[in-house]
Amino acid sequence: MNRGTRSAESGATAAAAIGAGRDYRLDFFRGMALLFIFIDHIPDNIYAAFTLQSFAMNDSAEVFIFISGYTAALVYSRSVKKFGMIIGSARIWRRAWQLYVAHLCLFVIYNAEVSYTMLHFNNPLFADELQVGAFLDEPTTTILRVLTLQFQPTFLDILPLYIVLLLVFPLILLALRRGLLVALIPSLALYAAARIWGLSPPGYPDDRAWTFNPLAWQLLFTIGAAFGHANACGTNLLPPRRWLLWLAVAASLIGLTIRGTWVLHELNNHIPGLLYRTFWPVNKSSLPLLRLVNTLSLAYLVARWMPRDSQFLRRRLSWVIVLCGQSSLEVFCLSILLSVMGNVVYTVGGESFLVQTCVNAIGCLALLGFGLLLAWFGGNGQIPRPPKMEVSA
Repeated sequence: MNRGTRSAESGATAAAAIGAGRDYRLDFFRGMALLFIFIDHIPDNIYAAFTLQSFAMNDSAEVFIFISGYTAALVYSRSVKKFGMIIGSARIWRRAWQLYVAHLCLFVIYNAEVSYTMLHFNNPLFADELQVGAFLDEPTTTILRVLTLQFQPTFLDILPLYIVLLLVFPLILLALRRGLLVALIPSLALYAAARIWGLSPPGYPDDRAWTFNPLAWQLLFTIGAAFGHANACGTNLLPPRRWLLWLAVAASLIGLTIRGTWVLHELNNHIPGLLYRTFWPVNKSSLPLLRLVNTLSLAYLVARWMPRDSQFLRRRLSWVIVLCGQSSLEVFCLSILLSVMGNVVYTVGGESFLVQTCVNAIGCLALLGFGLLLAWFGGNGQIPRPPKMEVSA
């Protein structure tokens, strides 16, 4: 099995290599997002102060969904053009099925970790902290909610979102083929309805809201898909404009300033948090407009300031992160299991600086090493080397 079949995103990026060449920026930032997700998923982690969520009004979840929409449109647009809408849709749904199976397998191992921890350390609080109490108390009832993606314990919430988005993606792709506004206007309307009237699919237990409401998050996915579809068609939706650049810079700096004061305020209550009472806590379930704008601003700045043939991507550590991002599904699943283990270590061994440093270092090295192992396997016993790139003028 080649590397392109191991994850939806890696397959999409591989197909993007046709003609224009592979855009390794997508792999790099997806790999960084995976590392940040692992770090952010460990509560009270001091190293979370160095991840994206400490410097912007968004976090790695937005990066992951935006890139997923971009790469999905990039590959499946060409698939539909070559084989037709029926075959293209079938391939999209096949990938959704693979993600669904991966989610169920991850759920089983996740619960095995929690159950073992509860029994071995005699600590029933793990079930409450990781929100699996309903499953352990009523497994026969809860398992049906697992199959319908309604029951989402802690950390197991982003894959259900992605599965739902892929299920409806043929409609998004069909709309994009007819016109940009044909896709974006309904997407904006659905986003507004979710924000204004609180529309959301039912969760479990007690109909609790999804951590990532697909009715709202579909907008970010659709925007990413719009850019990916344009790339596949050889067009550019955002030609360079100085005013647009300055607008993106301003939005990013505002997000950095606001979020930075919050981080300092959490470290020292005497430091005021800018607009802290107005925006905190930021409920990302319905994707607040502030997070959406900050995400798109950062994406635009990366596209402008980091060329796709950047020499930075050829550096040793950067290339390891690229390879990690190319196997995003497998690495993501491992990151969830490692996050649970990190939770256990923090609870049992304390949260000293040494313990936190060891947990984060071992976890990140395990994720990068796993990415290298998958790349080695996909390369038939050889780790792919960085391609030769010409420095942009």
